[in-house]
Amino acid sequence: MKQSAAGHSPPLSLGDTRLTLDDVWQVAIERRSVSLADSAMQRVVRVRAEIDGWLGPDAPDVYGVNTGFGALAEVRVPTEDLARLQLNLVRSHATGVGQPFSRPITRAMMLLRANVLVLGTSGVRPEVPTLLVEMLNRDVVPVVPEKGSVGASGDLAPLAHLALVLVGEGEAFFGGERLSGADALRRAGLKPIALAAKEGLALINGTQAMTADAALSLVRARRLCDTADIAGAQSLDALKGTARAFDARIHAMRPHPGQALSAAHLRRLTAGSQIADSHLDCGKVQDPYSLRCMPQVHGASRDVIAYCAEVVERECNAATDNPLAFETETGLELLSGGNFHGQPVAFAADFLAIALAELANISERRIEQLVNPALSSGLPPFLAPNSGLNSGFMIAQVTAAALVSENKGLCHPASVDSIPSSANREDHVSMGTIAARKARAVLEHVETVLAIEVLCGAQGIDLRRPLRSSPAIEAVHARLRTEVAPMMDDRVLHPDIGVALSLVREGALVEVAAPFLTGTTAHEVTHV
Repeated sequence: MKQSAAGHSPPLSLGDTRLTLDDVWQVAIERRSVSLADSAMQRVVRVRAEIDGWLGPDAPDVYGVNTGFGALAEVRVPTEDLARLQLNLVRSHATGVGQPFSRPITRAMMLLRANVLVLGTSGVRPEVPTLLVEMLNRDVVPVVPEKGSVGASGDLAPLAHLALVLVGEGEAFFGGERLSGADALRRAGLKPIALAAKEGLALINGTQAMTADAALSLVRARRLCDTADIAGAQSLDALKGTARAFDARIHAMRPHPGQALSAAHLRRLTAGSQIADSHLDCGKVQDPYSLRCMPQVHGASRDVIAYCAEVVERECNAATDNPLAFETETGLELLSGGNFHGQPVAFAADFLAIALAELANISERRIEQLVNPALSSGLPPFLAPNSGLNSGFMIAQVTAAALVSENKGLCHPASVDSIPSSANREDHVSMGTIAARKARAVLEHVETVLAIEVLCGAQGIDLRRPLRSSPAIEAVHARLRTEVAPMMDDRVLHPDIGVALSLVREGALVEVAAPFLTGTTAHEVTHV
């Protein structure tokens, strides 16, 4: 997606507004700056002052404040060791392995962690969210390994790697380099902090790794639903299919909102096609399901993605650490609970993967319709003008099939698994971070399959010349053809797929089709 509007947007103020997925995208991808609301910081200062007021040898045992962690929760820690306890916690929990999360995902993680801290229930000093926000604004991005979280006591390992940089340890990306955390802070003009009581726990207890990963995938997924409608509309016309199955009366009798919206998109995208007019009396009664049932399949994915977005956006604004500090009329009360458990996000990420996979499943079947001469309504075998000498898009379909097949394994839900940890104290876990990573892998495969369909559909439109397609499809076709020429003779397709993938991933095709999509009215969606 393009980096445009957010560069000129005012800073995103944390603490006085509810974060949206688009806010997360703007900060993570477009590097929108972040500020902290005065009202929120006043609450942070007030709560911390109360915590400092009762810390001492006579204070009651409070988990993670003056006790050990996990299975060591009953071990009392002397007052003079409380700061060391927090640093030890961060160091000992930084056990992540594998490749680092992308910088955008880690930036989203930092934003969400800061947003938790300014809710006022974490009990940290104002210096902690302030440093996190300054790191974001100066693009100091911790190196956070992707693997090592089971998603139960929060994303302990990933968030510990994030927290290390705040204390001048670990590693971070800055200025195009991978540096020690201390050097990255110094070069950015920032100073590390020394953790006080509870602050290490407040930084690593929470669901921000899985939530950040899922949030960015969901923004991409919403755009991908429109891309699927566009690719499908182009394929339909190239295959001499009919738009009759998208009649609003049909979809009003099964009023799923996503189905109705996709049907309305397909009507608008295909309207005014000379290709469609050329075969009005061909006698063909019905198209294959991959064409006829696009609203039902794309729409079902839309509805699932909307549900998942609601869950994840809710989680972006949730206090997920432990214990939580609450102000009462008689003073501060710290309550231990389990908001760090990632089950809601785990379910949403697994469901997201399944919904996305279906967009690729049906897209690959449309690709098969295009390349198979027994199915393609007169198009040459594999869309090659001189087939036999040329193989055309034969193996492009195989690549799509390979990705679709791989998605089936990735769609096995992570959230149905659990494994006890921490001496069985954490005896049920969510695997939410694994679910979010798998959903992202599926998303990337779906983007590629749709890119291949766009290439095949555009070739099909070229082979129907001199007939023209609809204004919408011709606009999309022209955008692709500015960067990818028709394939009249065999050439290496890998670069073409890469270009089409960039257009899909950046939203360029949706942007071109936007006048035909955003103009869809409620009347068009619901009219009988």
